[in-house]
Amino acid sequence: MPVSSQVVVPSVPAAARPARPCVSELRLSAFAGHRGVGLPFGPVTLLAGASGSGKSSALRAYQALARLGGGARLGEVFPDPVACVPERARPDAQRRRGFRIGCTADGPEGPVRLDVAVQAEPELRVVGERLTAGGRVLLETALRDPGRRTVQAAWHTAGAAPVTRAPLPDDRLGTPLLPLRVAGKTDGQRQVLAAAEQMVVALRSVYACDPCPARMRAPAALGSGRLRTGCDNLADVLWRTRAECGQRHARYVETVGPGCAGRVVDVLAEAEADGTVRALLDRGDGIRTAFARLGDGELRYLALALVLVSGSAVLALDPRGEVPSGRRDLTLLADRFDRALDPRQRAGLLLLAVRMAGHGGLRCVAAVSDPGWAAGASGVTVVHLGP
Repeated sequence: MPVSSQVVVPSVPAAARPARPCVSELRLSAFAGHRGVGLPFGPVTLLAGASGSGKSSALRAYQALARLGGGARLGEVFPDPVACVPERARPDAQRRRGFRIGCTADGPEGPVRLDVAVQAEPELRVVGERLTAGGRVLLETALRDPGRRTVQAAWHTAGAAPVTRAPLPDDRLGTPLLPLRVAGKTDGQRQVLAAAEQMVVALRSVYACDPCPARMRAPAALGSGRLRTGCDNLADVLWRTRAECGQRHARYVETVGPGCAGRVVDVLAEAEADGTVRALLDRGDGIRTAFARLGDGELRYLALALVLVSGSAVLALDPRGEVPSGRRDLTLLADRFDRALDPRQRAGLLLLAVRMAGHGGLRCVAAVSDPGWAAGASGVTVVHLGP
């Protein structure tokens, strides 16, 4: 489809559009075990299915798009690109195989679609990208000369010339590069910039978190006080947040009671002789329980609750891609969300996610094996994967 062509799409009243950009759909056209799959996302979404149904690969595709939207190169995002190619995909005459993923970002500009085709073999490269909004293709790229490490890009202009054409690198997305290439002098160029910004803001607001209890029990070195994906430095984060933001820390302490056995009056970190810090539960009456003594479910609950309550204030986000909190909804990706959690813990975390999403500024996409425990929960979208 040429860049200037249009398709008919339902219009969305401006008043009904989200004020802050967010990803409302993930498309797995051909990725790992998925073909022709579209996953709708609400403020809190559970991806449900048995082992092997593709929950983790769906989250992996979502996280990959988020990193690409932040300007990361393909090689950083896909260290093993062949694993993303559908098993039954056959190479063409030039021995090329690849995968296709995409998403829709809702926001002030209405639905904006991004679709990406990636060649995994024999060389990793972007071979096609399309950004569309309002029924118009705003950016389209295609690999014209396999001998060059560029793709030919064309974006909507609506000026003296209907489109502008230029080469772009084939190892990253063109959409986050548009603000560097488009002047914004015509209405068409401003539409391109607005759509690209909405998509990039929605994608840069994604954070994957998978707490690893075995590593959370050990003392942590003092550092940035920003939570890493595996939450092994939770003690360092607690050391910072308890000292710097008493109000947020107090809200966090209020939420951890349902997920921990016994009384909890505070969650804190204390310094060790070697310069590290270890995390503790203050039980009151002078009793403190080290995280080393807690169960896996308690530790995962403590970490996920901190993210849900505090959001980007505690996360180790890429400075290149971080978006001011007033302009985005942080989306938490949680694979194996219910792993090691007892019924009380998982219900408590789900209720907390719904409550925080209702306040605005946070969304959650989590993978679970059986969503039966969440049946009837208000504000939760359940998406079933697999047969």
